[in-house]
Amino acid sequence: MVQVKEFRIVMPMSVEEYQVAQMHMVLKMQQQSTNEAEGVEILENRPFEDGVYGKGQYTSKLYRLQSKAPSWLTTLAPKDALVMQEESWNAYPRCKTVMKCPYFNKLCVTIETVHLEDNGKSENVHGLNKEQLKARQVEFIDITSPTTDYWSYAVGSSDFDFTKFKSRKTGRGPLLEGWQDKCDPVMTAYKLVTINAPYWGFGGKLEQALLAGERALFVESHRNCFGWIDEWFGMTMEQLSELEEEGDCLLNKKMGKPMLLTDTEDCESRFPNNSKTHLQQVVKT
Repeated sequence: MVQVKEFRIVMPMSVEEYQVAQMHMVLKMQQQSTNEAEGVEILENRPFEDGVYGKGQYTSKLYRLQSKAPSWLTTLAPKDALVMQEESWNAYPRCKTVMKCPYFNKLCVTIETVHLEDNGKSENVHGLNKEQLKARQVEFIDITSPTTDYWSYAVGSSDFDFTKFKSRKTGRGPLLEGWQDKCDPVMTAYKLVTINAPYWGFGGKLEQALLAGERALFVESHRNCFGWIDEWFGMTMEQLSELEEEGDCLLNKKMGKPMLLTDTEDCESRFPNNSKTHLQQVVKT
């Protein structure tokens, strides 16, 4: 059975700020979770333009997740087969991500995201038809409530207490009960997740596990977006794009992969010292 679920994640920031926050968060979490054995490998990162999304940034990545897979899944597949291939089309404020697994070649996870300047009350932002709306489930995620299940352990769990948190740079926070209806600015990430694993006997269990994993990742990544606000607030997309280029290079270097550079320079010689220092500050643990 195909799983279709829309997660609505309200954030105490503007749509423009969220774009910066998200890029900073992805850069930092990728660096923190990657080592020589597993993590994120960048295959391609380039601009794109099409008739559906317009202009944006296309990325292709590999995620090696051996240590994060539940034990029942490792009994079905060898550890070196637990690799996910991700393609993303980021035409902010609309984005689409498709994830597949070469070992389970029928598996497909699609995440379509719309970012709006509201508090999560808009309906059918993805333009679903009646049949799709009937199949869709909707869940609101409150970033003040961390997850405590297996997947939160696998993804990682931050220790922010947003009921006491206050940003030094913006004065935002704490986030108390009902904050979604009171804060200004406010925006929502509407994430429509469709998971299809047509495998007899374990396909439904695999779909549920992946859905729970995506939920835990949404919770943790969005908690980090706000919890790290004093790190990214005031940065520009141009600054982050420069850091992303360096970060892609360093990720692949950690895993012993090609550097994604057009010449033979290594990461240290390709990027100036001040950029390297800035990246180290961004990804500090």
